[in-house]
Amino acid sequence: MRIVVDNIIPFAEEIFSPLGDIVAVETGQISPRHVRNADALVIRSETRVTAELLEGSRVRFVGSATIGTDHVDRKHLASRKIRFVNAPGSNATAVAEYIFAALLVWARRYGTSLRGKTLGIVGLGNIGSRVALRAEAIGLQVLRNDPPLARSLPGGKRASSSKIFLPLDELMGADFLTIHVPLTSGGPDPTFHLFDAARIGRMRRGAFLINTSRGPVVDGTALKDALRSNHLAGACIDVWEGEPEIDVELLESVFLGTPHIAGYSLDGKLNAVLAVARELSSFLGGNPADVRVPDLPPSNIASLDFSEREEPAEALAGDAVTMCYDIVRDDNEFREIARVPSDQRRAFFLRMRLAYPPRREFRATTVTTSPEQGDLTHALQGLGFRTAQSM
Repeated sequence: MRIVVDNIIPFAEEIFSPLGDIVAVETGQISPRHVRNADALVIRSETRVTAELLEGSRVRFVGSATIGTDHVDRKHLASRKIRFVNAPGSNATAVAEYIFAALLVWARRYGTSLRGKTLGIVGLGNIGSRVALRAEAIGLQVLRNDPPLARSLPGGKRASSSKIFLPLDELMGADFLTIHVPLTSGGPDPTFHLFDAARIGRMRRGAFLINTSRGPVVDGTALKDALRSNHLAGACIDVWEGEPEIDVELLESVFLGTPHIAGYSLDGKLNAVLAVARELSSFLGGNPADVRVPDLPPSNIASLDFSEREEPAEALAGDAVTMCYDIVRDDNEFREIARVPSDQRRAFFLRMRLAYPPRREFRATTVTTSPEQGDLTHALQGLGFRTAQSM
């Protein structure tokens, strides 16, 4: 079994070598000559899997260690009976943590509290559902919108576990709005420019918009106009129309901007690789449970002791989040793209993604609290931290 893998996929050699001979190719450089004699291909979104790439190859299995599939010609794979798998949900926790890193920075920057404010969530799949749980744990009121999910409920009911799904227009009054939908142009729920000038204009004046789904879900020009006119107070954008070519003027207008790395935790990347490896093992007639699971390195912040601190719970939770994931650092580094000549920005964007430093999820950090800090303990656990009680 000859397996061609993208060389930035973490733990690839350790995980896939028991399944076959590994050929690692530099990311973005996988070509027909690399896959001609391959039986399996394991890639990330930087590699476009097309008929041209696979022409004349013996590939029988394609696995993408990503949640998205935009880079894969799935119809062509199906026509050739090539098995395709991806890893939906693998980075859902990482994206949810990114959302709260952004919200807590916003609250701190403007001297306000998230508690009691309203968060609208568009899309309640793997990511959106995790965002909702974390939001309620820190005292946000949650408004949910997910037409496909609402239609799928038994008997056409619009409630699930007592959580009501609302029409999108009923989320427009939210203080914060976060988007977690796939990019689609057809069907009953198209999402291309779902947030266009008209939709953004219906959002509450002074609202804050977060997009970690796909760039074209939000009309970048309309968003830029809304920010410049102060209709929206701010935005956090991780995904961009036309990326890796991005609108630098939009980046300069947003509160936080990052280069499509919201889901780039090391935990999420490992989840994705394991999901693909288990599917490949099954495809080869093996036992998916036998796939080797490597140990992740410890967090740079393995433990924190807040048991003697007296600040409000939300402020302390914000400190814990920032210590484990500094979203402002990512924003500052990304803004350097504006200083780069325009013909070099594409490479800058890709380089930031490829060289992104290891980031562990909050569960890799244990925070010690006192018995009197019940609100803090609840918030930390809701955000995903492990907690311990001081004596």
